[in-house]
Amino acid sequence: MTQRPLSLVLAGGGTAGHISPLLAVARAVRESAPESRIKVVGTAAGMETRLVPAAGFELAVIDRVPMPRKPGGDLVRLPGRLLQAVRQAGAILDEAAADVVVGVGGYVSTPVYLAARRRKLPVIVHEANARPGLANRVGARFADVVGTAFAETKLPRAQLVGMPMRREISGLDRSRARAGARTALGLEADRPTLVVTGGSSGAASINRAVEAALPALAEAGIQTLHITGRGKQLLTSEGKPLAAPLYRQVEYVDGMEQAYAAADLLLARSGAGTVCEISAVGLPAVLVPLPHGNGEQALNAAGLAAAGGAVVVSDALFTAQWIADRLIPLLADPAALDAMSAASSAQGIRDADRRMAEFILEAKVRSRA
Repeated sequence: MTQRPLSLVLAGGGTAGHISPLLAVARAVRESAPESRIKVVGTAAGMETRLVPAAGFELAVIDRVPMPRKPGGDLVRLPGRLLQAVRQAGAILDEAAADVVVGVGGYVSTPVYLAARRRKLPVIVHEANARPGLANRVGARFADVVGTAFAETKLPRAQLVGMPMRREISGLDRSRARAGARTALGLEADRPTLVVTGGSSGAASINRAVEAALPALAEAGIQTLHITGRGKQLLTSEGKPLAAPLYRQVEYVDGMEQAYAAADLLLARSGAGTVCEISAVGLPAVLVPLPHGNGEQALNAAGLAAAGGAVVVSDALFTAQWIADRLIPLLADPAALDAMSAASSAQGIRDADRRMAEFILEAKVRSRA
């Protein structure tokens, strides 16, 4: 008898930080087992409504059940809302005849984990941050496999697998791609190049410091590509896009591998995806952790900084003067950048998507044994 194809359900959404690794895993599974049936569970309010169908995968949605941060009506209603979401998730798993469930965290993952546990389905968790979120702390308690992007992540049975990422990034050869990337991004071929990004949402404090430092950067002969984030474009007092010597700003780059290839140094927040991607491609970086939340961005950056692949500066201390005193001399020191690149690359993991796919296919075999 021919064995039926794998039916895989992946849960996660809300932000690109959850959706990007989820899609990388889905693509790796489809590569290894092309006949697999793959469904993604998200909510109707997250970026998954656009990104998942665009990647060629089916999306099902359940109610969004955030955890209230203080007592009140939302906390009183939480059990009922969670139960409803678990029922919705269970219906999706049943309709898909799921063999394996994978979660990457976020609001949507907890109901899917609980529904899978009721059905005694194999659960595989991937945690992107050094400090795990609530959903994955719940799922890891009964998961078959827990993969992490950082060695420091504390979860039961955690295995370091790295961050699943697009092959265009994990397979990037920066030196070979540099000339083409700089041309495509409107940059000069032979100047020291700083690329600045605050992620898809931008980082207002980084943007302000860079704007104030533009004269010093230009005087040092450094060209700057500033990815400001959607809606965060820098404007003059007349409302026109800011222009300056050796400076180019864009709100978004479709394909960060080009920005990574073009850069001699990256200035960025330290989201888990950014830290893992720059390690995979060996890109030196100055990282400014987001000062809000539970401190996970500082933890994400700590290991890479300790290894010598990045310089970390707090948001409060990151100013135009810091750029002049620390960042510009670093960009003017090729030997220091080469050492940082080697240290970063030594920390990088490029095959996390394939490793997660192996866990999934092994779990399918065990579940049908």
